[in-house]
Amino acid sequence: MRIVHEWLSELVEIPGDIATVAAELGLRGFEVAAIETEPPGVIDFEITANRPDCLNHLGMAREASVIWNTPLKVTPPAVPLPTGDVTVEVDLRDADLCPRYCAQVFDVKVAPSPAWLSDRLQAAGVRPVNNIVDVTNYVMLEMGQPMHAFDLARLDGGRLVIRRALTGETLQTLDGVERRLDAEMLVIADASRATAVAGVMGGRDSEIDASTTRIVLESACFHPPAVRRGSKRLGLKTEASTRFERGADIDAPPAGIAHAGALFAQMSAGLPAGPLVDCYPSRPGERQVRLRLERIARLLGQAVPPGDVPRILRPLGFGVDGGDEEWQVTVPGFRVDVTREADLIEEVGRHFGFDRIPAAFPPLASPQPPPAAVLTRERLLRQALIASGFSEAMTFAFIEAAAARPFCPPGAEPALLANPLSEKYAVLRPSLLPGLVDACAHNRRRAQRDIRLFEIGSRFLPGTGEGRAAALAWCGAASGPHWSLEDRAVDFFDIKGVLERTCATFGIEFDTRPAERAYLAAGRAATLHVRSGSADTVLGVLGQLLPAVAEERGFPAGEEIYVAELDLSVLFDADAGEDLRAEPLPRYPSVVRDVSILVPEVLPAAAVRGTIRSSAPSTLISIVEFDRYTGKGVPEGQISLSVRLTFRGADRTLTDEDVQTAMDGILSALRETHGAVQR
Repeated sequence: MRIVHEWLSELVEIPGDIATVAAELGLRGFEVAAIETEPPGVIDFEITANRPDCLNHLGMAREASVIWNTPLKVTPPAVPLPTGDVTVEVDLRDADLCPRYCAQVFDVKVAPSPAWLSDRLQAAGVRPVNNIVDVTNYVMLEMGQPMHAFDLARLDGGRLVIRRALTGETLQTLDGVERRLDAEMLVIADASRATAVAGVMGGRDSEIDASTTRIVLESACFHPPAVRRGSKRLGLKTEASTRFERGADIDAPPAGIAHAGALFAQMSAGLPAGPLVDCYPSRPGERQVRLRLERIARLLGQAVPPGDVPRILRPLGFGVDGGDEEWQVTVPGFRVDVTREADLIEEVGRHFGFDRIPAAFPPLASPQPPPAAVLTRERLLRQALIASGFSEAMTFAFIEAAAARPFCPPGAEPALLANPLSEKYAVLRPSLLPGLVDACAHNRRRAQRDIRLFEIGSRFLPGTGEGRAAALAWCGAASGPHWSLEDRAVDFFDIKGVLERTCATFGIEFDTRPAERAYLAAGRAATLHVRSGSADTVLGVLGQLLPAVAEERGFPAGEEIYVAELDLSVLFDADAGEDLRAEPLPRYPSVVRDVSILVPEVLPAAAVRGTIRSSAPSTLISIVEFDRYTGKGVPEGQISLSVRLTFRGADRTLTDEDVQTAMDGILSALRETHGAVQR
């Protein structure tokens, strides 16, 4: 918001130059973006979205009046009496989107604005048009109430209808663009067509020009979400929409018209031709908030003298009643951000001076509640992946449709956003992998070869909704450079090992089964399955990213990238949730037995491992596959799988007979289940 120093000085006495004003208001939470010291002097403030009352000179004058303890120099405008009884019919059909609508007819003479008016508008960053339009902009910049003027002769039926737009209805706005409206937008219409998008921009068919002699001046309060939706859907951001979508003062519309009428008369630009029409169907009661001195001291950490509370709040427009310990504060309509006691305490703290509040830890009335279990588990998962050498990435939940489609289930489309920022952010991601792949490609193009990334976040599956997931992407070398090791590119089993180690953190084991996914290379893709009781649930998927998908996202041709994604709801449900406990070192020696068996080539090693574990006694503590052989001496269609089994007793040293009995049971189960033959 560009505040003109000369203009501000007319509203409140400021004992200081422009630099002093900027510095003092900066201490009250208004960030200064730029200062122009040349007359008339301009300060460009960055006004936060919660302070629409300060998007005008009067709002900043209130702040200045508290700083320098000087009253506002604002006097009620001298409004001329109507010269006749000409009026406009106002039909307010959607009071939920427009709680108040004021209109008044003026006889006008359109001409260029006087120099003082056009100079101030230009200093504030607004282009002068003519005296009628310039007055509406001047009132908006001075008191914060956007207004619009219609040429009465161009309104069909001489009436204004405030209604929702019709589906497919079009309107050519003042910028000359033909815009298609929809039923969620509020429009100002005449008897036959829409003439303005409420709170955003007027229409060209009813604009003011040199031939205009009679206008209808509109001043209203529109529902902020309705203006925000209309502005977003049309891609149209204006000074009016910026103010309305943050919250307008419901008491300001008649005051805005009165101020504009006084300016018309002052410039001999026009006089009211009829009375004010004020449609105000439902008047809200006064907003009153209780404010306690004890609560101020507790929240600020600093006692505030009782006399400072009304001294600060009254010049800001609040009504303050009460004694020295407690007050009943009436909130003005322009302070839409104040709804509770803490909001009032912030106002007191701002002008009392945050710099006067000592740095101290706030007292705790009760112990902090423990974090949610899901947050604790996600933190543990994050630690496990970082320990495996991965770096955490954070990517956008909005991605482009072309990146999302390969990761959608067959026949499904990604969820489209109603108002995307651009085509690059048009859909919700069905997987975390597109963002990770793009991040890998970005790093790879910048000479980074060995990349390990993971992300924990939300994904949006078509037909299923939002869910939490963890994704990994790995390309380049399988390990860091070392003189004792040869360089080796990452492969399927490297990323599978990371997943095994990660899941082991939660006490979970999974089985892998061959899978087909549109974005994974055939023969190098698998799904992960966990068993809980009799239920078999898919935990996730892993494999090599399809080269065509990788290259489409900018990854160098000929290089492999391996990815995985876990469903966190399945992972955390399978987690037993038991506390970690220390166990003593084993007191008794272990016994190791190696066995080689012939099994079908298509049989997954996980199936063999599961059979061994289910048929072995509790003394079996480890199963490791250490060799896989095909060739001479092995029948076609089979492989020789060598497994190392480790046994240990918890209460005694195992005998050869104990171990042999266990081995016999294991081999018998392998023969019966898989037709295995011991070599």
